[in-house]
Amino acid sequence: MSENRIWAPWRLKYVKDASKDNEDECIFCAKPALGDDETALIVHRGDNCFVILNLFPYTNGHLMITPFEHIGRIQDIPSGTTGEMFELAKQAMTRLEDVYRPHGFNVGFNQGRAAGAGVEHHIHMHIVPRWGGDTNFMPVIADHRVMPQSLEDSYRVLSDAFGPEAGRMSAEESQTTSEGR
Repeated sequence: MSENRIWAPWRLKYVKDASKDNEDECIFCAKPALGDDETALIVHRGDNCFVILNLFPYTNGHLMITPFEHIGRIQDIPSGTTGEMFELAKQAMTRLEDVYRPHGFNVGFNQGRAAGAGVEHHIHMHIVPRWGGDTNFMPVIADHRVMPQSLEDSYRVLSDAFGPEAGRMSAEESQTTSEGR
């Protein structure tokens, strides 16, 4: 049996930076509170969770699904929120298939710093679209990734794919709601 690996050496610095996960400055709490989903890269809001583009993607379309509530462990997520996370994962994968036509997906959680969690205190699920041959020599020899689409373009394509029911919020709308969700 052959063993395949996904190598991402450019992420080592990000993963090793233990100071970036500050419970007082949680990105998954701060982003929805901005009230401007385009700036926050939130492509969809559910009742208990939201779907956001990864600011440090492995591939174009790398999404994360996270609860609005600040929860650090899968074991502590309320059942209704867990169900919504997986329904949003299914929806996100369908939208990614519609837009990008990936050959497969990596889907999962990194719970705890030792497991590779970049944001340790707010659980989130990664949805990473994959294509045959989607890695090349650039990250290894030149410390560069070749991303064929900007985050802004990924946001536009994916927020459109989720459609008008996506529950996105503009900066103007956030001023009229007290909850910020």
